[in-house]
Amino acid sequence: MLRSTYWLAPIFGLFYVLLSATSFSQSTASTTNYPDKPVRLIITVPPGGASDFVARTLSERFGKELGTTILVENKAGANGTIASALVARAAPDGYTLLQSGISTHGIGPYFYETLPYAPFKDLVSIGAIAEFPIILAVNAQLPVQSVKELIALAQGKQLSFASAGTGSAPHLSGELFKTETKVSMVHVPYKGSAPAVVDVASGQVDMMFDGIPALLPHIKSGKLRPIAAVSVKRNSQLAELPTFTELGYPSMVASVWYGLMAPAGTPQAIIDKINAAMNKTLAVPELQKKLEDGGAIVMPGTPAEFESFYLKDYARWGDVIKKAGISTKPE
Repeated sequence: MLRSTYWLAPIFGLFYVLLSATSFSQSTASTTNYPDKPVRLIITVPPGGASDFVARTLSERFGKELGTTILVENKAGANGTIASALVARAAPDGYTLLQSGISTHGIGPYFYETLPYAPFKDLVSIGAIAEFPIILAVNAQLPVQSVKELIALAQGKQLSFASAGTGSAPHLSGELFKTETKVSMVHVPYKGSAPAVVDVASGQVDMMFDGIPALLPHIKSGKLRPIAAVSVKRNSQLAELPTFTELGYPSMVASVWYGLMAPAGTPQAIIDKINAAMNKTLAVPELQKKLEDGGAIVMPGTPAEFESFYLKDYARWGDVIKKAGISTKPE
């Protein structure tokens, strides 16, 4: 009886080979034909703000380079967790992408005991987009003109700094400043940059760290005085403003950055195609100028370079949180 079934083995073997070949052919075809429908770009904030500005500035040309339409969707909430979870659970076919940032893969993961996804496993790198260097600005009535004078004042008087919220990049920039300069300041958290800037401009709080887009209007009105940029290079919008690096504080580097990510398992050929389209988009002079006029610096590069960047940023902020003794437990 067993001998009579031996002849079936070659048939089953042939069936398996044909099935595998068909699956491979379909997978190759889906990769080759990509994209054949619109691509959703999920961002972590409501309309308005730096992240939304970046996505909508680039979406039309990005879609043209990729050969499809880019649909920008705002999925705000929980410091980027809602948007990230949506993309992490999406099909790994290149049609649902995340505009990630410092909130999703730099600082944010430290402030959640549990997440509905694994930030560094369920989402994979496509490439960086742009960053907004952070600057330090003080209320114009504060009697300081430089970092040196600010440190001297803080050593003899209790100063305060505002931020967009506990665990935000502006908050941790302030904590980094305290650690690097050995001064003590009181942190005053707000729900977003807008109300924080208003109170610093009115003098209720002494200073704040934030991106240029939030601070520049008040700097131009004379209510805020820029002191230094928390970046390696100077920004074209405030070209005369020195950087902390130039002033002897090379560890004082921080920025609000954005990049593209996809669900884990997305074919490498698709990731490479999206990366190439974004890099071509970032190379367009008029788009570069529009981003730079908004305070951004473009960050073209490979998927591997972006992954290395955000992993280093994540590790660095972990050190800052530890040294500053910041509680990351939910209140």
